[in-house]
Amino acid sequence: MSKTVVLAEKPSVARDIARVLSCHKKGNGYLEGSKYIITWALGHLVTLATPDMYDHKYKTWRIEDLPMVPNRLKTIVIQKTGKQFNAVKSQLTRKDVTDIVIATDAGREGELVARWIIEKARVKKPVKRLWISSVTDKAIRDGFKQLKPGKQYENLYDSAVARAEADWYVGLNATRALTTKYNAQLSSGRVQTPTLGIIATREEEIRHFRPQKFYGLELKTRTGTTFTWQDEKNNSRIFDKERAESLRGKLTGKKAIITTIEKTQKKQYPPQLYDLTELQRDANRMFHFSGKQTLQAMQHLYERHKVLTYPRTDSRVITTDIVPTLKERLEACGVDEYANVARKLLQKKFNLPKSVVNNAQVTDHHAIIPTEEPVDISALGSNERKIYDLVVKRFLAVLSDPYEYEEAKMTAEIEGERFVTKSNTVQKLGWKEVYESTSEKANQLANLTKGAGIANSNLQLTEGETKPPERLTEGTLLKAMENPAKYMEADEKHLAKTLHQAGGIGTVATRADIIDKLINGQYMELRGKYLYLTQTGKQLLDLAPEDLRSPALTAQWEEKLTQIERGKLNKSQFINDIKKYTEEIVHEIKGAEATFKHDNLTGSKCPRCDSLMLEVENRQGKMLRCKDRSCNYKKNVYKNTNARCPNCKKRLKLYGEGEGQTFTCVCGHREKLATFQERRKKDQNKRVSKKDINKYMKKQDDFKNNALAEALAKLKNK
Repeated sequence: MSKTVVLAEKPSVARDIARVLSCHKKGNGYLEGSKYIITWALGHLVTLATPDMYDHKYKTWRIEDLPMVPNRLKTIVIQKTGKQFNAVKSQLTRKDVTDIVIATDAGREGELVARWIIEKARVKKPVKRLWISSVTDKAIRDGFKQLKPGKQYENLYDSAVARAEADWYVGLNATRALTTKYNAQLSSGRVQTPTLGIIATREEEIRHFRPQKFYGLELKTRTGTTFTWQDEKNNSRIFDKERAESLRGKLTGKKAIITTIEKTQKKQYPPQLYDLTELQRDANRMFHFSGKQTLQAMQHLYERHKVLTYPRTDSRVITTDIVPTLKERLEACGVDEYANVARKLLQKKFNLPKSVVNNAQVTDHHAIIPTEEPVDISALGSNERKIYDLVVKRFLAVLSDPYEYEEAKMTAEIEGERFVTKSNTVQKLGWKEVYESTSEKANQLANLTKGAGIANSNLQLTEGETKPPERLTEGTLLKAMENPAKYMEADEKHLAKTLHQAGGIGTVATRADIIDKLINGQYMELRGKYLYLTQTGKQLLDLAPEDLRSPALTAQWEEKLTQIERGKLNKSQFINDIKKYTEEIVHEIKGAEATFKHDNLTGSKCPRCDSLMLEVENRQGKMLRCKDRSCNYKKNVYKNTNARCPNCKKRLKLYGEGEGQTFTCVCGHREKLATFQERRKKDQNKRVSKKDINKYMKKQDDFKNNALAEALAKLKNK
């Protein structure tokens, strides 16, 4: 009997598909049933070959060997995951296998993962595509009923290969050219260099900012209402102190008369559903999570718990086919603190606006929303719980009615000068009930009438100072990467629309990693929650070719990659242009006359070559590295660990190497690694696992063999 191989991107997704398709027989890297064989990748199993695989001379980095532009780029099996590639290949090449279903992530990168494996395995069997946004049983079943022909996604694959090859040619050549030219580890690419440029632009804005003092006038009544002075253009700031004081002197002691009272009925609609970038931004602002931490928590909620849909999405709306499933999703997430709102929404007939349901605005995946899988809140980790809370509350909010209120605007006049105040009266809490927001004060203006005078009022002079633009956090940088138009030069603004359509620089899946790479490479650093450019980062921006510093390059590439995806441009034509561009930037770097100065030199000398050592500090810890790149000797100073101090509970640093490694805390606590391991072993023996706690709680919920259950049974028998 013929069989179909289903190729998933990760083992967890493969297990879910196997369960739905009744594939229970376990093999080496696969699960088999009567009709299907489910196997899996581990992300990429195949990648582009390294330069030395084209010519042995590229094993050593020399500027005279650049540029490296092989005619055709080859792929290789990643050594670390070679065993799984062989397991997948053995299933693809089986004689009883007649066709293949690609079930990797539905997007450009997912297509690349699967097609490279199939090509490397040299398999020419018919291909179909599973295209789903969540891995619930229902989504998988529905997806297999609507499998798409593989041919439909060949252009998508071509665009994925074109993007990977372009990054290879430009990124590797620019990095080698800069590193060998200046004898410093300088990494450059079309995404990370413009990202660094965004930080630099904001720092320039802050550096050139000159604060200005401003003044204002406030009229305070006996009842506590505050009226603010405004000019005819509704400006409340006066930048001339003499004028402000003169105005105050002129109006003090004069009677204020209410001239207008305007009451307006207003509605406020909830924010849109989350895409990954917006979720990362909110998680950074509220919980100080890095983009990587948010993505990791989301990945667990999607794969392990199956309670949220696909995380790597850039859409903030859902499609019409999701609408019939909304009530099922409400039932799944409507537990604990969400139960009350979810119960009300289940009675509602939905008539959702285009800001929520819009097929035209969905690219590969719809917005992040709960799945139809019932949630067990107690099974979620701390970070997972916080991210789940953000997504569910946003989901409940968009399904709720708008927030309705009456805005009262009152104007008072003194000697022809206007003073304005506003007050809101809540009429319907609507979606704000989800966030239990009742911060709006009652209307204090109800007792005031038009033409009435305000007695015993107090006129005060206020002052303040204009503030510079705020430094970027990881959250605001992610948002800037998604829409970098304001960081582009004036002559590049015409590409802003293309960049916006392409989703900015990087992808939702890679942006967090890019930021991490820039921090770990010491091009920028975190001080508290804010990002700062380092001296190395500033120098890299000065030394890198101008094109690589601007988001415009990504816009130009994305324009062409979209054309490839739509079948309007040939991949080889794009790659030929990229090769020419690579030769140009290498020539530019070679001919530059600038110099690079290390700002992290220490007095320590390298034990191998006697050069001075560099101090490198990042999220992982601190190390010393030889200044001479060809030597590249490294020595750890300390590692940042997740181990906690037994006294103050702060994270410990691990100093030294080998048997002499010692944990040290800021509070003064010191402990040898061997002693720490012994203490930890004892603690683990005493500790009750989360699994045991959940088992115990389940027993309590089931009312089995406990005192209360027995008492209830006795009452029943009486």
